[in-house]
This record gives sequence, C-alpha cells and structure tokens, in this order.
Amino acid sequence: MNMATTVASPETVLPFNLERVRADFPILQTTAYGKPLVYLDNAATAQKPQAVIDATSDYYLHSNANVHRGVHYLSDQATRLYEGARDQICTYINAIHRSQVVFTKGTTDSINLVAHSFGEKLKPGDEVLISGMEHHANIVPWHLLAMRRDIKVRAIPLTDAGELDLEAIPALLNERTKLLALSHVSNALGTINPVKEIIKMAHAQGIPVLLDGAQAVPHMRVDMEDLDVDFYAFSGHKLFGPTGTGVLYGKEKWLNAMPPYQGGGDMIDRVTLEYSTWIEPPHRFEPGTPNIAGFAGLGAAIAYLNQMDHVGALAHEQHLLELATAKLLEIPGLRIIGTAREKVAVVSFVIDGIHPSDVGTLLDHRGIAVRTGHHCAQPIMDRYGVPATTRASFAFYNTEAEIDVLIAGLHKVIKMFQ
Repeated sequence: MNMATTVASPETVLPFNLERVRADFPILQTTAYGKPLVYLDNAATAQKPQAVIDATSDYYLHSNANVHRGVHYLSDQATRLYEGARDQICTYINAIHRSQVVFTKGTTDSINLVAHSFGEKLKPGDEVLISGMEHHANIVPWHLLAMRRDIKVRAIPLTDAGELDLEAIPALLNERTKLLALSHVSNALGTINPVKEIIKMAHAQGIPVLLDGAQAVPHMRVDMEDLDVDFYAFSGHKLFGPTGTGVLYGKEKWLNAMPPYQGGGDMIDRVTLEYSTWIEPPHRFEPGTPNIAGFAGLGAAIAYLNQMDHVGALAHEQHLLELATAKLLEIPGLRIIGTAREKVAVVSFVIDGIHPSDVGTLLDHRGIAVRTGHHCAQPIMDRYGVPATTRASFAFYNTEAEIDVLIAGLHKVIKMFQ
C-alpha cells in the first residue's frame, strides 16, 4: 500500500537562499533577554519550519482520530497521514520497502528496540562492539543487555583528532562479535565516520551493523541501499520535525526474525487468554496509539527538505563550520575538542580557566544558545581529559553574522573572568 508519498521532482527544488529559508522558521525571530536569538544548539534539537507546525496543528483540527482500527472518515484520514509519512521516509532514505521503516519515539527508542529484540538471542560470552565516541543512547542499552545476557561490550578507541582508530577494528571483530553499533556522526565532536568502509569490514565476517544516524540525517542524505547497513536509527526532532518521533530502518531478514519489543494493541495477529501471535513488521514493533500528529509533522519536514537544494544547504553549513573554526582558534586560551578531517557543522571547545557552564550561562544572557556539559558522551570527555565542553552546532538557517555575535560574546566572557 503506497499512500500519499511526497517526493520533490528536480524542477521543484529551489536554489538555496538563506534569507528565504530563515523566513520559514518563525522561532528565529524570537528575542532572548532583549537580544535577537542566536540559536546554535541544533545538535540537541533543530527548529521547525512553519510547514511542520501547520501540519501538526492541522491533524488536530481536521483529522484527529486513531489510526488503523477505525472504519470512519477521520480514522481513514489519520491513517493516510501516518502511513504516508512512512512512505515519504522510505523514499527519503532509499529503503527498498516500507516494511523496513519502523516508527519509534526517537533514536534512543530505536536503539533500545534493537537491544531488546535482536539482543535477546545473544548468549553469554557474545560481544557487541561500539566505539569511544558514542552517545549514551548507544552505550547504555548495550550495558543493560550485558546485565541481562552476560555479554561483553567492547569499544573502538579514538585518535587524538577525534577519529576512530580504524587499524584497531580488525582485532576487535571476531567470532564472538554479534553486532557492531556505531555513530554515523559524533554528537560531541562532529566527526563523520567512514561507515561504508567499516560496514564492509564487519560484513566480511558476517557481523551486522547498527548506525546511530541522529546527527547524520540533518546534514546529509543517507541511502540505506548504498550503505548496506543492517539497522539505522534517527530522530525526527533533529530533522526539523516534531519531538517524540523517530525511525528505525532494518533489513527485512532481521526485522522478520525479531520478536516484539513491547506488547499491546495494533501489533497482534491473534490473542487468546493462553497465547498471542504477532503481525509482520513494521507494525509488530509499534504497539498502542502512536504519535500521529508528530508523524504528520515529520512527513511535512521530509516534504520541506525534499524541495531544498541539499548541495547548497550543505555547502553553507560547511562554510559556517570553517568560518567558526577559524575565528574560534584566534581566541587565546581556547582549544577545540575534535579536529577530525571530516566533520559536520559542530564545534566543541574549552577555554582555559572558565567552566563551560559559565560560558553557556553568560552567552545565554546575550541571546546566544549553545550547549554545555558532557553532551551525553562522558567517555569522550574522559578520553580528552575534560569534564565538559561548550558546543556550537549549526544548521542551514544560521548566518555568518551569528558567528560574529558568538565570537564577540566569547570575548566578553573571557574579559569578565580576567
């Protein structure tokens, strides 16, 4: 069943225009403490275009009903919105079949689904290989699995530049390795990992691969067929869609063999007082009433991105990254954490003698939103011997002028502490 798929044709894609794009995001007109908002916390969550806000509101205004189970008009409309979003995402990530696209609450939920449903077949002594740059969402579920199944979690080390030590990987992959779970892009460092190369290394030994794509999908087009990845997880709210929405892509051979993660309505084939049986994926993994309005909004986010000049948007982001990096390095006492050769528009840094929380608080009072702390990546902080960093993360709607405001704000912060 193919419902209301929205795919931009080449002639509908408009050349990237920063002024026009910024006009699509109403929150960018906000003031904070009387100052124009400079939003540089996009790696935590991205802002939403008006089209997404309208689609979410429109669901409640015109289509509010439960999906799949109703025979009436509103239920049919809601189901079309919900399943239409699945078709849009299927096309957007180039999955072969819509059954490979499971809706979840976000990246964390997606990874936990795999850890429970795929992980339950693991036996004592089996291993899951992660890396030293993972978000806690791709560490803690495997630790919980280790507690349940008596498996071992091992990690690929990092170089001083914040890249994976590729030479260490072959020795870490062995007959006990049952899954490699890896970030496509680091949330704390911005590093883009050479995932195609790593996937080939794992597949050569018959090891499936899960990628945490939360930080990748906002900055690049991902292609499931090209990657040949077994599982791919990402969040809607980082992709300019609503919070509480996420996607787990899985190869059919894995999803078909996996038991349900949770039980409830809408994922069953037959229920008696003695036993239950399940329907096929993806609905096997989607019990209960889903976030219908959220996925209507995520469908609108995909439609919005489909009409965008991705090449132009990425070029603009990379320009912002290069400009910000160059200007930050001119500040005495500032050190950038994560200097990989391939990065998305994320830059983390520390300033001698000033705690990142103080930096973030003082910048906030100048209208500048950055993220401070360990970024749910404490092993990275341990690796580089810092308790926390300040992180500025850019989206295609950010400007050169906002970088200048950030740099001026940092000079003010340093002057206050001197």
